[in-house]
Amino acid sequence: MPEFKTGVVQANALRFHYLETGEGPLALCLYGFPDSPWTYRYLLPEFAKAGYRAVAPFMRGYAPTEVPTDGNYHTSTLAKDVAALHGALGGDADAVLIAHDWGSVAAYGGVALDSARWRRCVIMNVPPLAIFGQVAFRYDQIKRSFYFWFFQMQVSEAIVPANDLAFIDGLWADWSPGYDAGEDLPRVKACLRNPANLQAAMGYYRSFFNPARFGSPEGIKEQEAAWGLPIPSLLSICTGLRMDASL
Repeated sequence: MPEFKTGVVQANALRFHYLETGEGPLALCLYGFPDSPWTYRYLLPEFAKAGYRAVAPFMRGYAPTEVPTDGNYHTSTLAKDVAALHGALGGDADAVLIAHDWGSVAAYGGVALDSARWRRCVIMNVPPLAIFGQVAFRYDQIKRSFYFWFFQMQVSEAIVPANDLAFIDGLWADWSPGYDAGEDLPRVKACLRNPANLQAAMGYYRSFFNPARFGSPEGIKEQEAAWGLPIPSLLSICTGLRMDASL
């Protein structure tokens, strides 16, 4: 397992903990659920070799980063986290942003909020809102995304942590069949084992996929405003849904 420096920084009114290695322009790496900064354990040293200061923060509400007292996980707040982390970590216009899953949602909004902060943005796994909206309600996608809706139920707060978060073991086994997650799952569970942190992780889904609002005209307007630029403008900034070797 690679060794990384750790640090803490104040950004958007929260204390964010992070892993880092290397020196140079900022390479900010954001993850999603159910994951941890350690998912970038192989990529961070590669960025360091390429002359970057590679940083992977523990996302809002994931231990040991603070849980926000107001329970705010709205997309617009995640976007502000991205911009605030850039500033707090000393980023400049040569910074690059690498994002996956909920990190991608935050990245779309963060880039739209202030694109001048980033030289390049690589977004994986989550398409822009207008494209996601076209597939989110298809039968096959609803089956894949069952946990979006399960997390809206209060009973999930008892079921997900049961048997040492066996629910998360199941998600990893379903999504990465045959993969040995022996180094990943203990890190993920350390971030989420405390009930407040697990509620925070589910709070992302409760904010975004609230059944009373998701897909409604009001909800769509809310998310369009939070995600920011129209797709053609945003994709002129981002490299798209793939890794780009020219970083």
